[in-house]
Amino acid sequence: MAKRVVTAYALWALGGPLGLHHLYLGRDSHALLWLLTLGGFGVGWAREFFRIPSYVGEANREASRGTPQHPQARPPPMSLARFAGQICVGIYFGTVALIGLNSLSFFYLMVLPLCVGAGVHLVSVAGHETSNLQKTLTACLITSPIFYGSALSPLPISLAASVTAAQHRQYKQPRPAGAPPKPLGSRLYRLGLAWLAFSAPLGYCVFHNTTATLYYLSDCVAAVLDALWFFPWLGGALEYLLLLPYRILCAFTGGGIAEESWRMVLEILLREYSQKEKEALKVLLVSEEASLEEITHSYRELVKVWHPDRNHDRAEEAQQMFIQIQEAYETLLRRHRAFHRK
Repeated sequence: MAKRVVTAYALWALGGPLGLHHLYLGRDSHALLWLLTLGGFGVGWAREFFRIPSYVGEANREASRGTPQHPQARPPPMSLARFAGQICVGIYFGTVALIGLNSLSFFYLMVLPLCVGAGVHLVSVAGHETSNLQKTLTACLITSPIFYGSALSPLPISLAASVTAAQHRQYKQPRPAGAPPKPLGSRLYRLGLAWLAFSAPLGYCVFHNTTATLYYLSDCVAAVLDALWFFPWLGGALEYLLLLPYRILCAFTGGGIAEESWRMVLEILLREYSQKEKEALKVLLVSEEASLEEITHSYRELVKVWHPDRNHDRAEEAQQMFIQIQEAYETLLRRHRAFHRK
């Protein structure tokens, strides 16, 4: 079926940064590049406004003739825009790796250069061009040890990979004449896997940092409630502020969940144990369901065991454990005061 310029422009306008128009034209590698970079960071998407007619013409000619559109004997002309894109996307992939994968073993020797090389190669294979993946990755692996441990290492690695990819650029092999196009389902499946491979480490990192931030906020809220328990009016003011997002939502929507339900959600969130409180539970050898009486009983027993006066042969270790037990008990005691002295 012949591709239409109007349809390509409509997809460009509606989902161009996600590569919908490239997917429509059968340019899957370009679609994946746009999906991972949101249209080449917006610049490439805007630039394509003037190039869509030529893209549509190329797709229709290839579908009708099934023959090479370019001479295969010599490489394609050098494109400064493609070269700059290789460097930028290589740095982008490397930065994402620094954010989400830097805890892996051999990160700077293996993981980072491979990620940068993958970004450079993705730009290299966009459209009708391709390059030598093995040589591109080899250039990354050779360059990486020179800048080992540096946060700026994606730049020189990407530059070396881009130069290598440009030196080995060539046209893609055309689809054999009469060969049917690949099914849309399998194309979307492969694009989805590639997107998951890229976004999963970054998503995990964002989730991990968000969880840590929520734990910190929980500690702060618990500390404020603990300090204000003897001022009921201040507690009411804090509750009003916490309920304010719900009231704003109701003002815009004209309804919503019951306020009592929102209060219950806040109560559950505030009763969640923070990371510091979970560590205190481990020190006192009690569970999250333990009552204050059970916590106090465990505290007294542990104090007897680890009191420095009863551990002369390991006085330093006993002193450290005794301090940890005291701090853990005070942490859990503050928590119970905040919820029971109302």
